[in-house]
Amino acid sequence: MNTRVRLATLTVAGLFVILACAKPGAPPPAERQAGQRDPYVIGIPDLLLITVWKNPELSTQVPVRSDGKISVPLLDDIQAEGLTPEELKEVISESLSEYITAPDVTVTVLQDHSRAVTVVGGLLRSGSVRISRETRVLEAIAAMGGFTTWANRNDVRILRPTPSGIVSYRFDFGAYMADKAPDSNIVLEPGDTIVVPD
Repeated sequence: MNTRVRLATLTVAGLFVILACAKPGAPPPAERQAGQRDPYVIGIPDLLLITVWKNPELSTQVPVRSDGKISVPLLDDIQAEGLTPEELKEVISESLSEYITAPDVTVTVLQDHSRAVTVVGGLLRSGSVRISRETRVLEAIAAMGGFTTWANRNDVRILRPTPSGIVSYRFDFGAYMADKAPDSNIVLEPGDTIVVPD
């Protein structure tokens, strides 16, 4: 067994252990109203554009590093991960005010690489799926090529980390297709893991 296959096997085995420890079968989360969204939170490895009006030498295009920080001219390292663009703008503006009068800072997310879910198990491919828009369970499974012949389609689990622990949502493909579980094809959130048992 080569290293790559061994690593994939251990990863899937680890996810099944987490699945066993997760809170069982939570009801599907409530759907949000159209236009009702949480503010964007910057993550690793998003690419940001920091613009300081009338100060092009302080403007920069910078990735969020693996330590969650970005490097900004004059300021060195600034924590970016976990902040909204508006919050990061305030942090940079306050820090720059020591050097320039009334800095006008804009923070733009050029590439939102941090918004992804992981899909593993009985699929043609396993890996990450970027979610730059509202994405549901079935779309993420389709992005990985769909189920394998031996996949247990009726016991797919969505593992979601929350402050109180990992919550497990169940997706039953057969029930969903028969219109018996229409709410189970939930909207995914960054950090979710979809586990398809073999």
